[in-house]
Amino acid sequence: MIVRICETGKASSFITKLKEVEKHPQVKAIMILACDANGFTPESVDQALKDCPHPVMGGIFPQIIANAENMEKGTVIAGFFHDMKCSVVQGLSNNDLDLDDAVSESLDGIDCVGKTMFVFVDGLSTRISAFIEGMFNNIGLMPNYIGGGAGSLSFEQKPCLFSSEGLLMDAAILGVSDVASGIGVAHGWHPVSKAIKVTQSEKNKVISLNWEPALQVYSKTIEEHSGSSFADQDFFDIAKAYPLGIVKLDTEMVVRDPIMTEDNSLVCVGEVPEGSFVYILHGNMESLIQGAVQARDAAVADYSNHGDSSFFFMDCISRVLFMGQSFENELQAVSTGSFLFGALTLGEIANTGDSYLEFYNKTAVAGILNDPLSG
Repeated sequence: MIVRICETGKASSFITKLKEVEKHPQVKAIMILACDANGFTPESVDQALKDCPHPVMGGIFPQIIANAENMEKGTVIAGFFHDMKCSVVQGLSNNDLDLDDAVSESLDGIDCVGKTMFVFVDGLSTRISAFIEGMFNNIGLMPNYIGGGAGSLSFEQKPCLFSSEGLLMDAAILGVSDVASGIGVAHGWHPVSKAIKVTQSEKNKVISLNWEPALQVYSKTIEEHSGSSFADQDFFDIAKAYPLGIVKLDTEMVVRDPIMTEDNSLVCVGEVPEGSFVYILHGNMESLIQGAVQARDAAVADYSNHGDSSFFFMDCISRVLFMGQSFENELQAVSTGSFLFGALTLGEIANTGDSYLEFYNKTAVAGILNDPLSG
């Protein structure tokens, strides 16, 4: 692949570098990873996306990763040397949309066996897990999956997905690529509570835990563990260190990130199924970095000697907010010496080997791609 990095965040500079990548004779598809602080709008970038002669996919995120550093402003434009077929699913918050059918229609005629599926979703859509389930129901684990949720830390939903149609919101974009890959997933969070039953939930809103208001149960456990009080601090300042872990059979817990409250409910990134059991989790710098290293090692093992590679890393922005400057240590710890790029997301998407496909929060997802940096 070839990569061009625009550090200014200006739409004009991005468009110039996009056209440079377009013209490379080996480029067959383009991935764009941009920072929310760039302020890209449909008016400023849509025409350039529509004019691009190659399939386009990607997202706008709170931060991105380039050259093994996290950036708060700027854009990465990656031109892949492998074929990719892109499709779009619209209306990820629409209760009336049958997402199984929508995914089936989107992927109709596309061969997914042995491919790598790049998946970007609007991270503030309310039916992401239902969409992920729709993908699994349609194509199972025929491809490797890697991707994440785009959007802003303002939690204002707006156009955040790059496509050949322009910038999109409340949607998903799928890129089925011929590039070989290895995928690894891990998080490094550990339970600090007993198992708690989700007794009422609606999509991504947890209303009650153990038949009591969810916020009451959550805050009591955390205040006892941390000594901090939600009355004295902003909710997210404390909650970013205490995600929920959904219990899954035979797999690592799926982490859910409470990002705000609504009355006495917890609003999370991604659905929390009613009737499921959750733990309140906590971690420290060492455990989170070790989790990221574990994800990288699993990806390397899954890659199975496909040759030179690039390292595509999708990590949760709330891990960065929790770790602060120590996040640099995580990037250094996971580095393989290959070109390292990616995004800091509102939720992560991946399969773990032959296990179930999931939408994660606060989790490190590593992808080793057989498309090394060239020039």
